[in-house]
Amino acid sequence: MRKVGFICEGQTEYILLKSEGFKAYLSSLNIEIAFDIIDAGGCKNLLPHNIEPSVRKLKDYGAEAIVILTDMDDDACITLTKERIHPQNDYLVVIAVKQIEAWFLANTQTMRLLLNQPDFHFEFPESVLNPYKEIYQFLVYNRKGSYNKKRIVTRLLDLGFSLQDSASHPNCPSAKYFIDKLIQLSSN
Repeated sequence: MRKVGFICEGQTEYILLKSEGFKAYLSSLNIEIAFDIIDAGGCKNLLPHNIEPSVRKLKDYGAEAIVILTDMDDDACITLTKERIHPQNDYLVVIAVKQIEAWFLANTQTMRLLLNQPDFHFEFPESVLNPYKEIYQFLVYNRKGSYNKKRIVTRLLDLGFSLQDSASHPNCPSAKYFIDKLIQLSSN
């Protein structure tokens, strides 16, 4: 088993990475989570001076690689987001285009279940400025339950959300990049 440390931007990413489905997927790749998922508590906390103590902790627990998962948010491009983080050479930085909630929109089957709409399909999930608001509006329109991020991601996971399904969407390359990089980590 290869030990990998994960640092993420916030609560949505944290819940997703802590999920049993994600852990099972990592196990299938022969990857083990070193220590625990570290929630940075916001993208502004993913700066070099804030990341280093977390990296040291993960490496103390045997992490052979470090994965940082964050959103692009309002940055003009992925490169600017990466430059803000200023990762070391041994870090893998994965940036969800706009927000990680775009990966939820890309997960057609799970969104169909969430919204009880068998024909749901979102063609370009990474082109939406605020994917969370998009999901929120779908839920409000369909009068489906609570709408805060934590409850939405938990509900999607309960319905079978998987990153692999999001990565298979033809217009969600950042989710595919994440899965491809995890597969590469497993073979190194």
